[in-house]
Amino acid sequence: MASVKQAPRSRLKTSAADSSTFSGRQLKTRVRDILTSLEMARALDALGQMPPRRVINPLFSLLYQGDDPLRWAAITAMGRVVARLADEDREAARVVMRRLMWNLNDESGGIGWGSPEAMGEILACHEGLAEEYAPILISYAREDGNYLEYEMLQRGLLWGIARLAQARPRLVQDAVPHLMACLKSGDPVVRGMAASVMGLLEAQAARKALELLTADDAEFQTWAGYRHVKRRVKDMAKTAIERLSASESNGSNREGGLS
Repeated sequence: MASVKQAPRSRLKTSAADSSTFSGRQLKTRVRDILTSLEMARALDALGQMPPRRVINPLFSLLYQGDDPLRWAAITAMGRVVARLADEDREAARVVMRRLMWNLNDESGGIGWGSPEAMGEILACHEGLAEEYAPILISYAREDGNYLEYEMLQRGLLWGIARLAQARPRLVQDAVPHLMACLKSGDPVVRGMAASVMGLLEAQAARKALELLTADDAEFQTWAGYRHVKRRVKDMAKTAIERLSASESNGSNREGGLS
């Protein structure tokens, strides 16, 4: 994460414990301080001391930040916070999910920055919400559904689907036929993340398209392991093919939307 002026850790710890006394603006500043001043694991622990209902709005505001490391930190935190909220009050967590969905709606008047990524992270963190909302996340990749045409949103959607596929592949199998075209996208981020999804889902139907990508030298940056990392499309494709081969050798052939 980008270097920033660090707030004293003792102050951050006290702030987390006393968050109920903060105004909305103070809480937003405190959440921002935590995400920029602590390594990600410690930041998640600090936010975990706060009531999840109070942390949601500050995290939403950070999804729209131009500071990319901060935005990704907020996405990661959103997953943990909403999962905790869902354990306390499922309907309150559904309200958060509907708010993210609304942000992706043309009628919202916004673009929906960070919404598909946050949805994917939340669903990866909470099984109950994933059972309910995985089909909706996938619908944003369906031309007969809520298809996202804007390329930058497609990047976030592919990341969100990949994150969910990493945690709960069973719920993402139906996405395979709708993501095949992404392997031929003009955007290396979309191609690379689509390749990752195909590997995670052991989608044998994608093998030929993945083989074509093994010569794709395009690089892109993504978020993994709580940090920005550089990836090459061809490496993502090769890793996916290795997964397909391992799946075949184990007698498990997941093709298309079949489980």
